[in-house]
Amino acid sequence: MPVDDADIRINPSILAADFVNMQAELARIAAADFVHVDVMDNHFVPNLTFGLQMVERIQATSPVPLDVHLMITDPDRWAPAYAELGAASVTFHLEAATEPVALARRLRAIGARAGVAVKPATPVEGLFDLLDDFDQILVMTVEPGFGGQSFMPETLPKLRRLADEARRRGSEVWLQVDGGIAPGTIELAAEAGADTFVAGSAVFGAGDPDAAIVALRHAAATHSH
Repeated sequence: MPVDDADIRINPSILAADFVNMQAELARIAAADFVHVDVMDNHFVPNLTFGLQMVERIQATSPVPLDVHLMITDPDRWAPAYAELGAASVTFHLEAATEPVALARRLRAIGARAGVAVKPATPVEGLFDLLDDFDQILVMTVEPGFGGQSFMPETLPKLRRLADEARRRGSEVWLQVDGGIAPGTIELAAEAGADTFVAGSAVFGAGDPDAAIVALRHAAATHSH
């Protein structure tokens, strides 16, 4: 049975935005639930994007809350600072964190939603007993590091196992996907159990980003169950 559109979250990735006109770009996505901010350190992933100062400026100008995705090597040290500057949600990588549960608790204590991300090759079974320690689990549907990559359908069985386990345990954790999300792939991810979707070029590359957000949300809701 399809879910209501309001139960689906669309978080456009500013990796696909025009960095020079960031304030204008943010104004074009008022229909979004969150804006997805990819922080990369050129170490955990082979790319360099924004740091704390830039994210603080985005936070100050964004009409929608920030969903920060940290692709960095030392999230135990750096993640709390992103929560402190006011990000609504801070997600760090399971592969990079030394103490993921303790870090999630710190983020929640500051007032942010705590998220954990897994790369395509990382199994999710280790998270089954920890579902309630996180507010969001991000299943990467591409290798993290660059925007514009093709969706990896081989990640869907892992997402489905996670969704089935969350349902079995009555967990309210959000299941997010990031990478190659567009019309055609968002339906597949929704069918597998995702409820929160990061879309880059599918939103910012559209003539009307807000209309693209509404269409993506509806497509996902129609295929969720």
